[in-house]
Amino acid sequence: MSLPAVDDAFLAERAIPHEVLLDGGVICVLLPGWVFPPGYDRASADLLLRLMPGYPDVPPDMWWFDPAVRRLDAVQIPGTDLSETHLGRQWQRWSRHFTPGQWQSGTDGLESFLALIGSELARYAGMAA
Repeated sequence: MSLPAVDDAFLAERAIPHEVLLDGGVICVLLPGWVFPPGYDRASADLLLRLMPGYPDVPPDMWWFDPAVRRLDAVQIPGTDLSETHLGRQWQRWSRHFTPGQWQSGTDGLESFLALIGSELARYAGMAA
């Protein structure tokens, strides 16, 4: 169980703390203490990425936080109202999906996926109440 070399290199070069685990045949990347932009009810939470068999040719789909994160103003963030159990923990699911052609096999990897997560967090931190 390992990540593609390009993903290992990306995480190592940026010194991003992480753990790679196997959960029911799915490769999980656990990123402890993922930092949120201002506007959320906490400064950080653990981030879980689940990479399905076939990754990176198969795009990642969704991500999860533990503990759950909410906006400071209590406005519901779309697609975050469900929780799931993975790795023996309860996780808040952020339901997000790539549109056809958005994920480019051979080009995209954890770097682009984490950039998407960052932009979604920034977008919802600043959405109008």
